[in-house]
Amino acid sequence: MSETRFRNFCANFVIVSILLLVFGVSFVAAYPVEEKIEQVNNAVYNGKTDCGKIALTFNVYERADNVAKIAEILDEYGFKSTFFAGGCWAAKNGDTLLRLASSSHEIGNHGYSHLDHAKLSRKRNEEEIRITEKVIDSSLSSLPDYANSKLFAPPSGSMSNAMFLACEDLGYTVIMWTRDTIDWRDKNPDLIFERATKNLKAGDIILMHPTDATVAALPRILEYIKSQNLVADTVSNVIEK
Repeated sequence: MSETRFRNFCANFVIVSILLLVFGVSFVAAYPVEEKIEQVNNAVYNGKTDCGKIALTFNVYERADNVAKIAEILDEYGFKSTFFAGGCWAAKNGDTLLRLASSSHEIGNHGYSHLDHAKLSRKRNEEEIRITEKVIDSSLSSLPDYANSKLFAPPSGSMSNAMFLACEDLGYTVIMWTRDTIDWRDKNPDLIFERATKNLKAGDIILMHPTDATVAALPRILEYIKSQNLVADTVSNVIEK
């Protein structure tokens, strides 16, 4: 190969190399490699089956009057429960929260604004949970043995990977349910009783809300729990968190 041809070859090689480098950088910029995000789903749907206990949970965004009635009924039976408080409700009902916690009922986190947490970013999930935590802690910090339960019940049971990662960041356990009474929709005490008690077994987590029909059904539900030699206790005690 002549010297001239060799020089031309080298020049062309350099030009092609530069073009390939530029094209490669441009391609990567236009089509970045997708970051691999860990998929998490560690929601708790039931507790220990050998504990002799079930958990009654109440998701609360309204009806402080019925929350107080529910607490009174539970206290009559010597049973405990977990109340998942919505932050905007808790901010206006600190006295009710204090009454519940003073009677050894557990307070969980139900987000601040009853949003669809499956549609929220990781950051927005954290904000909803964190601000509710602050409201709850502010209401209950005067209790000598108070410690935040670090339990989160997503509104409507709506979950996503971003939500799980947010809960993981904040040290929260995500709580779902074994059986849903659907009392927010079907305001029928007999139907609520049936859904809460049919094939009831130790470790079950029962979801309810402070509706009038739920208040009416609750004594029958608690009587049935007793008849099965079971105890209603807080979620933390049933799952032994």
